[in-house]
Amino acid sequence: MTVRTCLPWPDKRLRSKAEDVAEVTDDIRAIWNDMIDTMEAMPGVGLAAPQIGVMLRLAVVDGSTERGRALRLANPEILHSSIELREHDEASPNLPGVSAKVKRPRAVTVKFLNEQGVVDRRDFVGIEATSVQHQIDHLNGQMYFDRLSKVKRDMLLRKAKKMG
Repeated sequence: MTVRTCLPWPDKRLRSKAEDVAEVTDDIRAIWNDMIDTMEAMPGVGLAAPQIGVMLRLAVVDGSTERGRALRLANPEILHSSIELREHDEASPNLPGVSAKVKRPRAVTVKFLNEQGVVDRRDFVGIEATSVQHQIDHLNGQMYFDRLSKVKRDMLLRKAKKMG
C-alpha cells in the first residue's frame, strides 16, 4: 500500500491541465493503485492524479458505502449532463479543513479508458456523479471552489489560510 502526499494549495500543478494517457500500462495501473490507497486513507470518494503531482488524466472514484469498488478512469470525458442539479458539500485534500456546497448536474455520462485500456462509457448518479465531475475539474486545472461566487471563494480561501 502506497499512500501518496497530496500537493498543498496553491501548488501551480493544481492549476495545470493534465496530459492525456496514450495507453494503459502497468505503470498506469500502479499509479491508479497508489491513488486508491491515497483516497482510502483520506478517506474520500475520488482522487485525480494531479492532486498527487502526477500530471496525467487519471482519476479514481468510489462512492460505494462498503468501499473497495473504486473505478479507474483514464482520459475521462463528460458526454452528457443532466439538467437537474444536485448540491453537495465538496472538499479537497489539497486544501484541508474547509468545504463548500457546490451545485453540479445530478447525473453524467462519461467516456473513459478502463483498466484494460478499452474505451468504456458509464452513467454516474448522485455522489459518484459529483465525484467524477470534481475529478475531471482537477484534470483541467480547476478546484471545486472555482465554482463558487468570488465572495464565497475568497472567504473559503481566507479560512483555509488561517487554519494552515
